Amino acid sequence: MAGIELESHQVVLRPLVTEKGVHQSEKYNAYAFAVHPQANKADIRKAVEELWEVRVVDVRTQNRKGKPRRNRLTQGHTQSWKKAIVQLHDEDRIAFF
Repeated sequence: MAGIELESHQVVLRPLVTEKGVHQSEKYNAYAFAVHPQANKADIRKAVEELWEVRVVDVRTQNRKGKPRRNRLTQGHTQSWKKAIVQLHDEDRIAFF
C-alpha cells in the first residue's frame, strides 16, 4: 500500500502527559504520544528512535473517536485522533520535564 511519506517530526505530534501515562512510564517504561492518523507502527517506531535516540521494543496504537459536544443550539464533535503507546528498552528513558 502506497501511503504518504512523513518526516519524524510530522509523525509524533505531541507527548501525552497524563496520570496514567506517568504511571506507565515509571512501571513499564512505556510512553504515550498523539501521532499522525496515517502513520503506521513502523513509522512511529522509526520516528521515536530518531527523535529521542532510544531503542523501541513495542508499539501499540489506538484510534480514538471524537466525543459529541454541544454549544447552545449547535451540535458537533471533537476531532478523532490516533494514540500510540511506545515501550522502550529497559536501559532507555525519555525525559519530558
